[in-house]
Amino acid sequence: MGKYSKLAEDIIKNVGGKENIIDLKHCITRLRFNLKDESIANDDILKNMDGVITVMKSMGQYMVVIGEHVPHVYTEVCEKIGMKPYGGQEGEEAKEKKSSLFNRVLNVVMGGMGPCLNMICASGIVKGVTTLLTVSGIIKPEDGIYLLLTAIGDAIFFYLPLMLGQNVAKKLEMDPFLGFLIGAIMCYPAINGVDINLFGHVFNATYTGSFLPVVFMIAAAAPLERFFKKYVPDLVSNFIVPVLVLIIVIPIGFVLIGPVANLIGVGINYGMNSLIEVSPLIAGTLLAGFYQVFVLFGVSGVLYMFPFMDLMQGIPSQLMAYTYFACFAQIGVVLAIYLKTKDKKLKSIALPAFISGIFGVTEPAIYGVTLPRIKMFVVSCIGSATAGIVVYFANIMMYTYAGMGVIGLLGLLNPKGPEILPLVIATVVPFVFSFVVAYLTYKDDEVEAKIETKVDGKVEKTGKETVFAPIKGEVAPLKESADAAFACEALGKGIVIKAEEGKVVAPFDGVVRTLFPTKHAIGIASDNGCEMLIHVGYNTVQLEGKYFESFVTQGDTVKKGDLLVSFDINQIKEEGYSIETPVVITNTDNYLDIIETKNKSVEAGEELLTVIH
Repeated sequence: MGKYSKLAEDIIKNVGGKENIIDLKHCITRLRFNLKDESIANDDILKNMDGVITVMKSMGQYMVVIGEHVPHVYTEVCEKIGMKPYGGQEGEEAKEKKSSLFNRVLNVVMGGMGPCLNMICASGIVKGVTTLLTVSGIIKPEDGIYLLLTAIGDAIFFYLPLMLGQNVAKKLEMDPFLGFLIGAIMCYPAINGVDINLFGHVFNATYTGSFLPVVFMIAAAAPLERFFKKYVPDLVSNFIVPVLVLIIVIPIGFVLIGPVANLIGVGINYGMNSLIEVSPLIAGTLLAGFYQVFVLFGVSGVLYMFPFMDLMQGIPSQLMAYTYFACFAQIGVVLAIYLKTKDKKLKSIALPAFISGIFGVTEPAIYGVTLPRIKMFVVSCIGSATAGIVVYFANIMMYTYAGMGVIGLLGLLNPKGPEILPLVIATVVPFVFSFVVAYLTYKDDEVEAKIETKVDGKVEKTGKETVFAPIKGEVAPLKESADAAFACEALGKGIVIKAEEGKVVAPFDGVVRTLFPTKHAIGIASDNGCEMLIHVGYNTVQLEGKYFESFVTQGDTVKKGDLLVSFDINQIKEEGYSIETPVVITNTDNYLDIIETKNKSVEAGEELLTVIH
């Protein structure tokens, strides 16, 4: 069993199970699901799951934000649902899923480019290092090592249509090798940049390093391939179908599809750049300031799509430079909070978030640290905007894509004469600004003061809600839980009840938000917004519902004391399972404090916890 096996199982279960998953991809930090029915996914449980940062929904996708470990989790999920990793095949059900034309086009384009990004990043780093070595005089353009490094750095950009052809073909359920071949034909030296007389007209185009033409040509080839497979005998289908597809698509591609795709790409890119040129300082500042909001909603890829086309063709992009330095503003805020806070749990989140942010992966910082403290998120956005101002006045451009964070700075070095000082300033300014403002304004000692005020009885300044015991039994601090995930309070604060009676009753008036199919765990939200998870025993999910009986269903409205679930304590113990029951407030971050009962045992219906808000 892999390191992330249990996490993968829990994610699959809470997105609605294998049968609810149509397709799955991943980006740098997120699992991107296409689900049959998003409404049956357990958002709250996923958000509070150890190993999951948060859940987002955008562009027809259900995104589970994991962080830098997402490739490993993705592989585990694919294995468990029987899907080939990076296979990209959505199946017939995906075609029936309702989505806007824009979302479908965007998903195809991102599906083609996404798997290439790591290789593009690696090549960009090599290009940046080659520039530094050449400028410093360590190597010369006539040296053999220079030629080899240049080949390493440039090859992927030159032959990009090959990789895109294969990836887009997978996305559209077409033979990926045929997609690869179409991309290779587009890069064939004898037909790039030369006059080709077709049907009485002369065409001249270069498709090496291009982006949209191959996507459009594969989009035209996929339905043709499916059509011919229906009618060509199986005996000769494997080689006759590619022949038929190629002799139709390639001529039409060079005459019509390629030129139209180029015009669309150039037109959109020109429009975006024209908007920036109207007022580059204002536009650049706004783009930089709001970039993290784009990341928040998972649409930053839309912003980058067409400027990325420029980079692929060796054209520098200032638009990408404007948004590049946002990560340094984010980690400035996170470092300030880490140094200022006395909250040990917040410190444990902030430090790894700071480290991942150095390398440009900011989702852990955004979702785990700054966004829950919205003023700090705003500070990071303002800090990002200061970077946009520096980029404008220093005329910083991105010349190649070398990744994110400090390593990606190599992509902003001008090969004709790199200037390092402007990049240092553009990195330091948002970091220092955000750090200083956050350090001066962030205070969590005020929260402690409010709690003390409340405990002293000054209830007019704060509020409280009493949560009653859902089970009879002895109580213990949650930190003494035998389950590490509960003990570290990753799922929220609460208490452990060592059950003495096999009944779970409603701890307050509210709604059943989640009832696990195995009935061993139930999520319930009070009318005042308090969200609780009651988890009967440890690993009891493996009983698959045996010895449990539920008396409510998901969505039911209940009153305090209503019977929710019953279970056979003796049978569960005989099976070798503990019946210790963690009772956890899953939206702990919404409250100033969670105060536990001082009693050593409770009856069902007695006061158990007090939440202070």
